[in-house]
Amino acid sequence: MSILHQTKQLINSQLQKWELAANNYAGLQKVRTKSLTLPGGAEVKVQFNPERIRSSSAKVDAQSIQERSCFLCAKNRPAEQEGVEFGNYSILINPFPIFQQHLTIPHQKHTVQIIEPYFSSMLDLARELNDFTLFYNGPKCGASAPDHFHFQAGNKGFLPLEDDFKREKFTKLIANHKGIEVYTWSNYHRGVISFKGSDVIAIKSLFDHLHKVLFEQQMDELEPMLNVLTYFESGEYVVHVFPRVLHRPKCYFAKGDEQILLSPASVDMGGVFITPRAEDFEKITASDVTAILDEVCMSEHDSALLAEEIVDGV
Repeated sequence: MSILHQTKQLINSQLQKWELAANNYAGLQKVRTKSLTLPGGAEVKVQFNPERIRSSSAKVDAQSIQERSCFLCAKNRPAEQEGVEFGNYSILINPFPIFQQHLTIPHQKHTVQIIEPYFSSMLDLARELNDFTLFYNGPKCGASAPDHFHFQAGNKGFLPLEDDFKREKFTKLIANHKGIEVYTWSNYHRGVISFKGSDVIAIKSLFDHLHKVLFEQQMDELEPMLNVLTYFESGEYVVHVFPRVLHRPKCYFAKGDEQILLSPASVDMGGVFITPRAEDFEKITASDVTAILDEVCMSEHDSALLAEEIVDGV
């Protein structure tokens, strides 16, 4: 039986047996969503999802992490939570979902959140779970468990970026490296570098070089700040990398009416912005979203220069 089939069976089984998960997935039917159009024409969605307050407000400083048990380690998981084993990973249902099918995929060892040694695993998982989009949040880019390496995944077609990439409205093909197409984006209000192709070794070479160059720019960090989305379609891998410059925007820390409690991660980079508070959902505008992206993401100009450097350097 394929890993994908086992995973679909796991989701169905968990929703029948695990009350917390069943209630929270049923609650997605009540989630409110609105669409906003950013300058330049990019559409984003804003989702009011109160169950995501745990993630949006997660304390990820070293002391807070030391003082809590790791909820991704097998010994600390809820008794009801079951999984599907894949190599060194456990595929689990996420009990606090954004997607109709939302997975958390932790490494079986308690090891720090750094993608570079495990990027090949992301490609393997994307191929096996080809109904899903895989995503990675860096330790300062939305990961609520930066002390335990993990991916997440959600059903394909949920993120506006997937369709935007197909329509090629915001992308520019800048190179073809050993059969891998390299794209930059414009009028998207977030720097994105995208790879598309079937050669795993060539994609990994491009990603590794990108990671190395970013690390040289942020050597005071455990790893360069980034989010990654990956999926497998029609025999090809698609990888979107979002270089980051800031963990959380100013509005996250503001007081009173100025505060918008939004902590951007991969799902937000993909075009679905999660607001766990009703007041933030009501008041957030396209101008707010644009400002948040401008604050936390590398600019489109800088990411385009970076993409050219990557292609020239491999």
